[in-house]
Amino acid sequence: MHRPPCRALNLLPASGRIGAYTDSAMTEQNTDPPEESLEHLRARAEAGDSEAQYNLGVAYAEGTSVPQDAAEAVRWYRLAADQGYTHAQFRFGLAYTLGLGVPQDAAEAVRWYRLAADQDLAEAQYSLGVSYANGFGVPQDAAEAARWYRLSADQGYAHAQFHLGDMYRQGVGVGQDDAEAVRWYRLSADQGYAHAQVSFGTMYAKGVGVPQDNAEAVRWFRLAAEQRDAEAQCNLGFMHTHGRGVPKDDAEAVRWFRLAAAQGATTAQVHLGVHYATGQGVPEDDVQAYMWFNLAASRLTGKERESAVRNRDRAADGLTPEQIAEAQRLAREWDAAHPR
Repeated sequence: MHRPPCRALNLLPASGRIGAYTDSAMTEQNTDPPEESLEHLRARAEAGDSEAQYNLGVAYAEGTSVPQDAAEAVRWYRLAADQGYTHAQFRFGLAYTLGLGVPQDAAEAVRWYRLAADQDLAEAQYSLGVSYANGFGVPQDAAEAARWYRLSADQGYAHAQFHLGDMYRQGVGVGQDDAEAVRWYRLSADQGYAHAQVSFGTMYAKGVGVPQDNAEAVRWFRLAAEQRDAEAQCNLGFMHTHGRGVPKDDAEAVRWFRLAAAQGATTAQVHLGVHYATGQGVPEDDVQAYMWFNLAASRLTGKERESAVRNRDRAADGLTPEQIAEAQRLAREWDAAHPR
């Protein structure tokens, strides 16, 4: 039975990204509007106060004291942005990136990010880095992405620190440098950013840029896993399976794999299938094994899918046609309850 290592322990970084707009980084930090009556806030906004215009936009974007209305949010953002209010420029750019209240337009997003970034807003600098990393609204340029990430990272922005660490780890846009990758991962991880905690833990697990230390790897994986990071949960399952940094404990491994599998992590689904097929940490159950292998195979491609299919077919060897139909039914029900 093929038991793959968790992806984050096999590849660095696990995601392979050097920036993504779907990242939770694409929301601002500490920008909640101050306590103020809606009437007073609106009066100040209508009188041309840019801060009030921005805060009223936030209220409409988040549905705070007013009905949620993306179009109304961007109307107020634009008024504040046109006056040079940096947070409004960033939010207006983000609206164009995501197509919230305005048509999606990457080039227009970049224009507004740049205005805010030139005023040293870390979130906007990070977003420009994402734009250059992915070629959204600008030509793809890894070196330029790294430059903007660094400006943001130097201000302590955790998401930028993480992605800058990725770039050093991969040697993309900067010279490959594991020690520098570790430095940026650590800064981001210390702020509680789960992706960085996974990558930092992986460096310890592999002994890359730091002395190899499984216990330290487990510590960082656990911090991220407790934030529901699926890669971290899968990695903890792997560490418990093999007794790396923690006592070998198949039942605990299954617990972590199940949490990751519930989030759609295909590697964890394969591991669960293996545990059910071999009866490690759970009672042996080929119906459950077939179900998990089948779910993973439906989401994987290439050689990984072929491996999951082979494991599924091995599990099927000990099943009756009725049991296979039951396993397929369970997989369909699980799939329906966990949309992709």
